[in-house]
Amino acid sequence: MTRPMPALIAALALAFGIAAQAQPAQTVKIASIDAMSGPMAGLGLNVLKSFQYSAKLASDQGWAGPVKFEIVPFDNKLSAQEAVALLNNAVSQNIRYVVQGASSSSVGIALLDAIEKHNSRNPGKEVVYLNYAAQAPAMTNDKCSFWHFRTDANSDMKVAALTTYLAAQKNIRKVHLLNPNYAYGQEVSRAAREGLAKKRPDVQIVGDDFHPLGQVKDYSPYIAKVKQSGADAVVTADFGADLALIVRAARDAGLPVDFYTLNANNFGVPAAMGAAGEGRVKLVSAFAPNAPGLSGQSLLPDFKRQFNEDFINGLGHNALVMLAKAMREANSTDPAKVAARMEGLTFNGLNGPVEMRKSDHQAQQPIYVQSWEKVDGKAVVHDQENTGFGWKPVATVNAAAAALPTTCRMKRPD
Repeated sequence: MTRPMPALIAALALAFGIAAQAQPAQTVKIASIDAMSGPMAGLGLNVLKSFQYSAKLASDQGWAGPVKFEIVPFDNKLSAQEAVALLNNAVSQNIRYVVQGASSSSVGIALLDAIEKHNSRNPGKEVVYLNYAAQAPAMTNDKCSFWHFRTDANSDMKVAALTTYLAAQKNIRKVHLLNPNYAYGQEVSRAAREGLAKKRPDVQIVGDDFHPLGQVKDYSPYIAKVKQSGADAVVTADFGADLALIVRAARDAGLPVDFYTLNANNFGVPAAMGAAGEGRVKLVSAFAPNAPGLSGQSLLPDFKRQFNEDFINGLGHNALVMLAKAMREANSTDPAKVAARMEGLTFNGLNGPVEMRKSDHQAQQPIYVQSWEKVDGKAVVHDQENTGFGWKPVATVNAAAAALPTTCRMKRPD
């Protein structure tokens, strides 16, 4: 004799309710260790607000069942040494999860090394590092760690997509490289030179310049050098205030070149470009706010209403989605158990399915080439910084094509 349907539904609801309560209600604190003062403060504070916004969504909507999330800010002042000291501060407060990315890969590598040492010396008190923007390839290659997970694409993946697109632009014959002078910028320069040599050997590299990170106030000498080189395009890994100043200097000098960037959606850059960047500035990113099928359509306008700023931290949002799913499936908030569950995990990010590759903890996902274009309500719905312009996807490299091999030899805990 079959059980009546209402009774069956009630029984299932009771069973799921008991399962959900198997993990006790608690608040998981996450340390956000990024630059929140100095030249990169605008970007760092925007990212902090977006993490707090996403954490509230995760808590209110029960992404991890009864678990709540709290983001605790730590200002690293764009210093790797300061970041490591703040990590120790966070650990002393029993904070076991860290997010970082907007304050550069040099800070990220220092944190990764410090977390690896801490975890090896303190079994049972491990810390997990969620990297949403530090793009240095080494972090998921020779420096890979079981405790580090990157939801952004690394710079080699992005430059591969960028050079494939750039190679198809037959009007571009001379390229100038302009990058910050540390591991990340140097890696982008190397990858761009190698990629163009393979895909468009006729393209000349007419400049390969580096500058100090977050220290230059006037980029007009660099722009004058680009102008003198006769470049058709500039490839740059710059971000935040540096990129905003570069774009502004190019605009003021009337430099008629295309900019191919990895970070032109950063806080302050769109306002610096304005109409002068229309069709001339390209962005290569794993987050595309105007790509078809964006999940959580209300997220971007709701964030803008609340903070009068744009939500650009899609890959940080994805990190919290991944973390919450892993906690729910592991039925635990213990970092060791959660890290083990995040390996190989597939989850739904803002732009669709993402796989956290087990071999190196590098997210596998599509990469989008986007162009700075006028809002038209169709291809470009979301603008940035009230400019009336936004990022229009013009090419997509699917996850399989965007994947690159890794040299990672992961050391996992016993």
